[in-house]
Amino acid sequence: MFIQTESTPNPATLKFLPGQTVLETGTADFPTADAATRSPLATRLFAVPGVAGVFLGSDFVTVTKTPDTEWDHAKPAILGAIMEHFQSGAPVIEGEGAASGGHADHSGPDAAIVAQIKELLDTRVRPAGAQDGGDITFHGFGRGVVYLHMQGACAGCPSSTLTLKMGIENLLRHYIPEVVEVRPVAV
Repeated sequence: MFIQTESTPNPATLKFLPGQTVLETGTADFPTADAATRSPLATRLFAVPGVAGVFLGSDFVTVTKTPDTEWDHAKPAILGAIMEHFQSGAPVIEGEGAASGGHADHSGPDAAIVAQIKELLDTRVRPAGAQDGGDITFHGFGRGVVYLHMQGACAGCPSSTLTLKMGIENLLRHYIPEVVEVRPVAV
């Protein structure tokens, strides 16, 4: 098994490509070891010293390190943990419908606007986020403000504020006049 590694815009995060499907559908975000109990792969990765977060996509694994950890020390152990997991035959996530990674539900008078927001996120924003080892999902909308959840490499990225304001906010405001601002939300 050959696992490729890619840097991301977030220097604390690396993207690992095992050359096979990681999740059939959706994504899974494990910001802490406690959140990883349903994922044997994420649990194995959190056992590596210095791992602070794990994000799983369709064909990649994104790992975030602690500030005091050097990639030169952690990367070989992370590669070994990913390889061991896929060779073990264990599931990536246990249970039915375990991966979600979808947008939050929204109903009410703004449902048509929210549908447009989600469509733009799915077609224009999320593919770029996945390319960088993360995801950006809809969390809420009210009084002209769109709330987005940043995951994987997108969470804590030094350029995420610029991405939100100059990229996503401008895109949404261009196509949807009811949108006046975009803000991140911590979940």
